[in-house]
Amino acid sequence: MSKTQTGTKVVTNSSTSSARVTGGGNDFGQTGKFVRENQKSLLFIGAAVVAMVIIYLAYLKFYIGPREIVATNQMYVAQDFWEKKDWDKAINGDAGYPGFAKIIGEYSNTKAANLAYFYLGTAYLNKGEFRKAIDNLTNYRGDDNMIAAEALGGAADAYVELKDYDRAVTYFKKAADKANNDFLTPVYLKKLGLVYETQNDNQSADDTYKRLKKEYPLSPQAQNIDEYIARVEAKL
Repeated sequence: MSKTQTGTKVVTNSSTSSARVTGGGNDFGQTGKFVRENQKSLLFIGAAVVAMVIIYLAYLKFYIGPREIVATNQMYVAQDFWEKKDWDKAINGDAGYPGFAKIIGEYSNTKAANLAYFYLGTAYLNKGEFRKAIDNLTNYRGDDNMIAAEALGGAADAYVELKDYDRAVTYFKKAADKANNDFLTPVYLKKLGLVYETQNDNQSADDTYKRLKKEYPLSPQAQNIDEYIARVEAKL
């Protein structure tokens, strides 16, 4: 009796295993069937992806590439005006050479045009055209952290001039974090503290000044920071 039961169990287990294998085989069979039935569609999708990649690479090489060279070659005159603080000529150009505004308009999607946003925004900031400064500075999308930090800091300065202190706080914070160095970060932290004082947020000003003192003790901005700390703590 026990031999028969043992034999039965073996047969039952074998059947179960067989069923599982068969079930798996059916699953694979269904996948294969799907591929066969949709082979043309899948090939079309694959070909479309490859074509898009080829078109994009060609766009970069044959369209953006030459425009990049032309824009870079033309921009040096505007940069020279910018360095001389001749803001109007830096913006609008002179003697057949485009200013930063025209470079952005005619050579969009190039690295040169992206950099031109920073130059143009800074020129407008120095001319006192703060809304235009913000529009251009916040459009800069470069990978250079120093320039990116200066763009954010310039936008913050413009917001201060417009008395939009909440946005100034936001952008000074971004500028300090983006810079993340001993040169620019203490500059923006001190400006941030001053904006907090303007808002009568003396606790935040105190925290900011103390951070500046602790993290950047050798910076020029930290040399008289105790006076600022004493001033805001007297108001707490």
